[in-house]
Amino acid sequence: MRRLALRSRLALLTAAAVAVAVAAAAFACWFITRDQLVAQLDSTLTTQLETQLTPRGGNVYIESILDQCQTNAPSNNNLPPGLTSVQIIDSHGQRCVGAGAVALKVQHTDVQVADGSRDSAKHNARTDGGQQVRAVTLPLIKNNARTNLAITVSRPLDEIDRTLDHLAWLLLAVAGVGVVGAATAGLWVARTGLRPVDRLTEAVEHVAATEDLNVRLPVEGEDEIARLGQSFNAMTAALASSRDRQQQLIADAGHELRTPLTSLRTNIELLERSEATGRPLPPEDRRELLASVKAQMTELAALIGDLQELNRADAAARSLTVVPLHEITETALRRARLRGPGLTIGAELAPWYVRGEAAALERAIVNLLDNAVKFSPPSGVIDVALHEGRLSVRDHGPGIPAEELPHVFERFWRSPTARSLPGSGLGLSIVARIVQQSGGTITLAPAEGGGTLATVQLPGAPTAPPETLPET
Repeated sequence: MRRLALRSRLALLTAAAVAVAVAAAAFACWFITRDQLVAQLDSTLTTQLETQLTPRGGNVYIESILDQCQTNAPSNNNLPPGLTSVQIIDSHGQRCVGAGAVALKVQHTDVQVADGSRDSAKHNARTDGGQQVRAVTLPLIKNNARTNLAITVSRPLDEIDRTLDHLAWLLLAVAGVGVVGAATAGLWVARTGLRPVDRLTEAVEHVAATEDLNVRLPVEGEDEIARLGQSFNAMTAALASSRDRQQQLIADAGHELRTPLTSLRTNIELLERSEATGRPLPPEDRRELLASVKAQMTELAALIGDLQELNRADAAARSLTVVPLHEITETALRRARLRGPGLTIGAELAPWYVRGEAAALERAIVNLLDNAVKFSPPSGVIDVALHEGRLSVRDHGPGIPAEELPHVFERFWRSPTARSLPGSGLGLSIVARIVQQSGGTITLAPAEGGGTLATVQLPGAPTAPPETLPET
């Protein structure tokens, strides 16, 4: 069964279900019809007994049977029409068969009717010759008094059997047609219903063979198949976007790495040529060259660290916990004050707890503060505030031109006025990614009076949940 195609299995299951239902209905119909026919025959025999053979004043045919049983004299009376047998039974199980009738085998229920322990008996019986008949037995009433005798009448079951056989063949034919029709309909329904799945299969095979992530499935309706198509389209779109970002990151990283590597290579070649030719550089030039090499190595290390952090920010969902944003900001402020010893960094921090990763949030805040330190004038002021989840960092530097604001969170983007300053162009991209993963938003805008205002809004609460409070 499992080796068959899905549409074949659906067609077979549909046909099997219909076959079971039709068979159950056919059996029920056959048994109900049989019971109805038997009940109708019983009613006919009972009526015939009560109206023709056992009238209160006696009956000529019954009298002749009784005389025959007592005197062994032959009877010339004919059997009533429609009957196979008429026989009288005493309480000892002895029988006396009427003229022209077929003898039936006496059953225990017939004797019970004769001795008065039962009012009637209706059952299938057999003649002495083996023919199956339907028999009805009632007490024999003579002169309005019940005797110790019972009278049994019967009719053959052939007419019922013929009707039931005809009905059985008819039901079998109808069932066969129904099963074949159900199998055909099931195959058609399976093909129609699985057509979207076939399209999805072809699309997946195409993507696997060509790595073309621009494939999209047409989506119609709102059923499960439509949801599957929407999920596939969303998946391929996400994969295509991820691949594009990866390719762009590799291209941008290669571009950014090329400049310090080229400069580093040039400086090292100068040192090597000086040693090879035996003409050492002047001490001052040598010190400047070594300082340049050290600065380029530091820049490379910082760039590689930023790339690693950006890759970590792009990774799958992290294990987020409730952390105190005000304490993380205080730690970042201590680091920022060491990097800008001549600056004044003021802070007003209100308690605020957020769900995030403490190390990542600290890195994001440090990047914001480093950005403010970098663009602040000597002996400048940086204002930091945290109130109801709104963290603001305001510097008094030259600010960011309005036309450059839409690009500040792009990877490796650097303002033309800041390309001479140290940095990789990844700091704000890392900040934006970490804030988004914590469920927050970040904006940069010109500050009133000059400078730049960076605002981070993170959802949270002024108090920690009970499970995060330290034990006392």
